[in-house]
Amino acid sequence: MQDSREETTAASGGADDIGHEIGEQNVQVLGLDLHNPVFFVSAILSVLLVVGTLLFQELAAVLFGEMRVWITSSFDWFFIVAANIFVLFCFVVAYSPLGSVRLGGADAKPRYGYPGWLAMLFAAGVGIGLMFFGVLEPVTHTLNPPIGIDPADTSTARAVGMAAAINHWGLHAWAIYGVVGLSLAFFCFNRGLPLTLRSAFYPLIGKAVWGPFGHFIDVVAVLATLFGLAVSLGFGAEQIAGGLNYLFGVAPGDTTKVILILVIISIALVSVMAGLDKGVKRLSELNMGMAAALLVFVLLAGPTLVVLRTILESAWDYLHYLPALNNWIDRPDAEFLHGWSTFYWAWWISWSPFVGMFIARISYGRSVREFITWVMILPTVIGLIWMSTFGGTALEQLLSEGYRGVADSVPELALFKMLEQLPFTSFVSTVSVFLIAIFFITSADSGALVMDIITAGGKLDAPVQQRVFWCVLAGMVAVALMLGGGMASLQALTISIGLPFGLVLLVMCIGLFQGLCAERTRQ
Repeated sequence: MQDSREETTAASGGADDIGHEIGEQNVQVLGLDLHNPVFFVSAILSVLLVVGTLLFQELAAVLFGEMRVWITSSFDWFFIVAANIFVLFCFVVAYSPLGSVRLGGADAKPRYGYPGWLAMLFAAGVGIGLMFFGVLEPVTHTLNPPIGIDPADTSTARAVGMAAAINHWGLHAWAIYGVVGLSLAFFCFNRGLPLTLRSAFYPLIGKAVWGPFGHFIDVVAVLATLFGLAVSLGFGAEQIAGGLNYLFGVAPGDTTKVILILVIISIALVSVMAGLDKGVKRLSELNMGMAAALLVFVLLAGPTLVVLRTILESAWDYLHYLPALNNWIDRPDAEFLHGWSTFYWAWWISWSPFVGMFIARISYGRSVREFITWVMILPTVIGLIWMSTFGGTALEQLLSEGYRGVADSVPELALFKMLEQLPFTSFVSTVSVFLIAIFFITSADSGALVMDIITAGGKLDAPVQQRVFWCVLAGMVAVALMLGGGMASLQALTISIGLPFGLVLLVMCIGLFQGLCAERTRQ
């Protein structure tokens, strides 16, 4: 199997090493290969955030809480418009003649088969989130439906609630990932540029990407990855703590959550040191297998016919309500718009350097059309099936059987309360906790890999100690923010970094379009 460096060289067709400038900015310290100043600025800012939050926890909680309210209420329109643009852009690129462009050149062959490729991109993109929100969102949005629907109209409220849940995990989320992933893969594999965010701007500003502007882009990308990862780690810690409390009576306080983060980060270090093929790939495939088994169990043990009908109805409802749910003008549901949709689009944008770069790293040899189809459409379909199965089962328990376990539970217990009504509750709930932990590990080691690549100047074979550093730092950021205001602080920081990075992604679309047009002509 070719390694990625050989692939990149082959893909560029022996072109000049137009990225040598960034390589010359790297410094070797104690066996490390660090990009100056991206590594040092990113690391220092991250450490200062951890120390400051831990020293001033109450002040941090207030500051982060006010920051979230201001951004979501003032810039809701920006996030909605940007997410809509990304969806349209991906469809235009994929299903126009540009879709025939192959990542790595006309003769490039994929490194990974379809099952392994899908498993890795899906586990990195939504793993912990679907376990946390797959039951919670359909029930919550049905009881408090968006876009002005009367909750007393149960049938319509259920349709809109399911559509809203799928919307947050559907086309818009994966289009954001797709833009970043496709940009990075194209400029790395087809142009021989380093695998960093700045490379996507080369068609627009040329060699200026190796200067201060490029440094700024990469630092923001590292911070966005770090904060987005911290949010997912926070959700994972909350749900695992809730599961341990539900199953074994373990107190689900901050101490438990901090211990969980530290323990699972320690386990993730083993996967980090094993590398992409031995660590992340195998864990991702294990994830997908266990998640598929859990999905089949809920489908067969729950109201099977109702769930199958829900899958079909939800697909239609999602498409039917898609325009209304992604409209920002005169919305009658400001609380839903700000508390859910705006947060999600900011979260996906801040998560996009991590997921996008990871997807790019594993997508050599795919055509643009194939890339968009597998990265944007198939995960949306999987998310729809997941939401319809888990959320549909919980809604049937609520609306037909009168069971309010999910509706009255705290968010982190929603999954376990739904499973409470199914056979083998203790065993399946224990397996679910284990599955969440594995998703936790894959997110941590994938995120560490991405941050390491960026802060090593796009090098794919940087010393493993650097990945260890970023893995540990991600855990520390999650711990600090968990103590300094809990999930509200985690979410506020994600939204704050998502705002400037959303602008970066919009400009990135222009550079990607220009590059694809030139490549289409050349191929």
